[in-house]
Amino acid sequence: MGEPVEKLPEEVLALIFRDLPLRDRAVAARVCRAWAAAVTNSAVWSDTSISCDCELEDLLPPYLSACLDYIHNLRLEYEPSKKPSRRTATELLTALASRAPRLRGLRLECLGEKPLFDAGRDILGAVHAVCGAAHQLHHLDLRHLPYTLEDTLVLKAAGGCPELRSLFLDNHALVNSVQPTSVLKLLEACPHLRALGLHLASMSRAVLELLAAPNRAPFALLALRCACPEDARASPLPDEAWATLSCHHPGLEVELDLEPVLPDEAVTRILQPAVPVAALRLNLSGDTVGPVRFAARHYAKTLRALEVRASASTELHTALEELAARCAGLREIHCFCVVRPSVLDAFRAYCPRLRSYTLKLKREPHPWLPTQVR
Repeated sequence: MGEPVEKLPEEVLALIFRDLPLRDRAVAARVCRAWAAAVTNSAVWSDTSISCDCELEDLLPPYLSACLDYIHNLRLEYEPSKKPSRRTATELLTALASRAPRLRGLRLECLGEKPLFDAGRDILGAVHAVCGAAHQLHHLDLRHLPYTLEDTLVLKAAGGCPELRSLFLDNHALVNSVQPTSVLKLLEACPHLRALGLHLASMSRAVLELLAAPNRAPFALLALRCACPEDARASPLPDEAWATLSCHHPGLEVELDLEPVLPDEAVTRILQPAVPVAALRLNLSGDTVGPVRFAARHYAKTLRALEVRASASTELHTALEELAARCAGLREIHCFCVVRPSVLDAFRAYCPRLRSYTLKLKREPHPWLPTQVR
């Protein structure tokens, strides 16, 4: 007969409780002292995902607060249109800020639509507090917050989180208020930063030059989102500055996300030959064929993923076939328009490392799911 559950070692119980939802963990903590000790084991909380729905309200003060000390990496979801959800998220972040020495990673995800004119001051204020307290924070991901992010947040992270390895601010807000001067201060204060996500308007030649400084630690990822009016008006980043940066960091990968707000002339300024583009997402209101052909000519050695949202045309199909023939290292291609069979044949023939593709030969109900290559 198997050993009773209450006699299992604490380490084994912790592995079991790690996969339980929060409410079930709370129930387990009330069963007996052995289970209560196992539920508060750091292994249960090291990597934690929390969804701030209404049922969490009664858990936060008596139970969840006591376990915040053990959380190393937190993924927090909330719904901004539901007051209980955002109140719980704000309270949790505020509580976390008061006892955040162990926190290493924080990722916030906003589900659903935010209310009109909602600036997210409550949530952003709590994030400010965490940045001021979590001095060992390594990773901060705010890509899925719909609010305008400002210089004050970047400066708070620069002053309070010197150990940052990654920071992602390239969210879907309609306005970008992070200036290049704040990014420079961030890079100076966080010498270990290896991955950075920004809106294009937050970049400058000085930022590229600082990243390419001789004493800079290896830099791995630069994700640039071009989706708001400030991005469309951003000053061009010189090709020679990109070339210098690529030389200093040969493993650098750049992700470019180009949205409909960009006119054709802005796209031309952004796409420089020396940019080591690994992922390119094109969702343009103007010409898409030209950028695809540019990528085929200049990013053949670095491009790993391409996403295209455009109307089908013979010119686009020809450009995609040219890209397939040149980009042998491509691993993903997702085209959200119907393509002719020769496009699919080209990617299958010329891209041996292809792992996932969305290339539909006829219209299908949405959402279009990718095909996985085994």
